[in-house]
Amino acid sequence: MHTTGIDLTGPAAGSDYSALEAATAGLEPPFAVLDIGAVRANARDLVRRAGGKPIRLASKSIRSRNVIRAVLDLAGFEGILAFTLPEALWLAAEFDDVLVGYPTADTAALRRLAADPMLADRVTLMIDSAEHLDFIADAIGPDHNEIRICLDLDASLRLLDGRIHLGARRSPLHSVDATRELAATVTKWAGFRLVGVMSYEGQVAGMGDNAPGSPLRRLGIRVMQQASINELRERRSAVISAVRDIARLEFVNGGGTGSLETTSAETAITELAAGSGLYGPTLFDTYRAFHPTPAAFFVLSVVRRPTPDFATVLGGGWVASGAAGADRLPTPTWPEGLRLTGTEGAGEVQTPLTGAATANLAVGDRVWFRHTKAGELCERVDELVLVDGDRIVGRAPTYRGEGKSFL
Repeated sequence: MHTTGIDLTGPAAGSDYSALEAATAGLEPPFAVLDIGAVRANARDLVRRAGGKPIRLASKSIRSRNVIRAVLDLAGFEGILAFTLPEALWLAAEFDDVLVGYPTADTAALRRLAADPMLADRVTLMIDSAEHLDFIADAIGPDHNEIRICLDLDASLRLLDGRIHLGARRSPLHSVDATRELAATVTKWAGFRLVGVMSYEGQVAGMGDNAPGSPLRRLGIRVMQQASINELRERRSAVISAVRDIARLEFVNGGGTGSLETTSAETAITELAAGSGLYGPTLFDTYRAFHPTPAAFFVLSVVRRPTPDFATVLGGGWVASGAAGADRLPTPTWPEGLRLTGTEGAGEVQTPLTGAATANLAVGDRVWFRHTKAGELCERVDELVLVDGDRIVGRAPTYRGEGKSFL
């Protein structure tokens, strides 16, 4: 068991802004807060939704080793899904099961992996083509420890012979034949071992089916998602059956925070992936099947009152990745009754806010925000202030706070 100072075994709780405000009253903004009671609630709900299958923790959605340690001490969470190979090597110095979620072209990191028997035993590389195998082999040379390999199966929904593509553009491995062929290729390479298959259905796991706006759009999303779930269930089963005829797989990973129920129901799946749901960012506010408790926040100071109808905070442009749009912007959540402006949004140096609550804001007051995505918040701060109930119980350094900037 890891020592983190984060107790995720205590009572779960919903976020109470008054208690959070009281606990952090002595801190100077900007700072980020993690509500431990809310994380407990979210962790337990993720495990419940996983239906008995283990959850591999997506580290890019956490980006704090202390939090990763605490979550992996909980029953129901096993292993790490890392973002980059350098991050995976760093984590593998402590954790013994790290899957790199994306292919790598980092030759220095590949050489480190291949030269260290402990790292080679703990880290699994992701590939989706024979070109990746060629690249890895050229980088590490002929003499190396055995390299663990996972295939990335494309989970997108393709219609009309591929002319319509719904989902992330990730892997070229979409068909049974293509995946079987690459699996056979891996088994022929000396010094490489195929141990897993992964697929991520982002069009289900990362797209809310109950977003405000057009009812027709909501209906369209629901129809698309059900079609995708049905298609992927059949295709994934056929792919895994074909690959198991070639290699002894240790795991078949799938899903994400937004699709745990449907992905775990597939017999081909042995483990799930999730992480964002622990922090409960606004990305997951628009799902019907589950409702994470907001657990991660950042706090900024009011520094201007340009008119009685506006209050301006310092900074605020903590914008999430993805297709540019209003849904990538942070959301002011406390005091209630604040909103961004359409002309400035969330700015690098300042963020003007309007709404009924601005009348009660003065210079020096604080505004609480939620980020659209989870771990990206940690790229902005050195630590997460840990609040349990109405008191600060510790601080957890982020990757940035430990001097790490992987990507």
